[in-house]
Amino acid sequence: MRIITTMAAGAALTLAVSANALAQSAPAQSAPAQPPAAAPSAETPAITSVTVVDVKDLPEETQKQVDDVVAQRGDEDLKKLRASIESMPELKSALEAKGATSNDVIAASMAEGGALTLITKKAG
Repeated sequence: MRIITTMAAGAALTLAVSANALAQSAPAQSAPAQPPAAAPSAETPAITSVTVVDVKDLPEETQKQVDDVVAQRGDEDLKKLRASIESMPELKSALEAKGATSNDVIAASMAEGGALTLITKKAG
C-alpha cells in the first residue's frame, strides 16, 4: 500500500506543481485556455505539513519497500520529483532544515490529509 501511496504522491506533487506553474504563466483571458478537467489542483490535496526522513531511520521492512519503489521508478520520474521540490520553497526549506537538498530525495509519500513525507538518502 505504501508503494502505491509513494508513487501516487510523486505524481500528485508533479501535477500540483505543473498546475501551479501553468496558472502563473497563463495570461488572464475571457475564455478558459484549457477545459476544467485539465485542472488537477481540484484533485490534488494541499500540502498541510512536510516531514523529512532519512531512509536509514525507517524500519527495515519500510526501507525495503522504498528500495523496491526506487528500483522500479525511472531516472526521469526522479528528476521530475526533484524539480517539483525545487519549485516549492516550503519543501526546500524543510529539506535545508534537515541538512538535505532535493538531490538527496529518493521518494515522497502523501497522506490523505495532505501530510507530505520526503524520504532522503545521503550520497556516500
